Amino acid sequence: MRKPRDYDSELKELDEKAKMLKERRLHQLGELVVATGADSMPVEQLAGVLLAAVEAKDAAAKEGWRKRGAAFFQGSRKARGRAGRDTRGASPGDSGAQPAQRQDRA
Repeated sequence: MRKPRDYDSELKELDEKAKMLKERRLHQLGELVVATGADSMPVEQLAGVLLAAVEAKDAAAKEGWRKRGAAFFQGSRKARGRAGRDTRGASPGDSGAQPAQRQDRA
């Protein structure tokens, strides 16, 4: 005779796994912010940049961002050196990515 399945324990395990994956993803996103140097930006500015990227409709710009990101993850020094520059072709002085004083938020 087959053993009956314990659906409650299976659901609990799946919930725990989903929570763990969500926490890992959140941690990795934080590491990405630090690795790119974006942690030196004010939180409001970083949020604005991310919102603009999410709302962007320009497929060519998104493809350019994707390529830069892929190069960054492959360890390209060139991509890391340009991490603070504006991807729309502006010069480094025009991008607004100058190091800001870091503000600790409590």
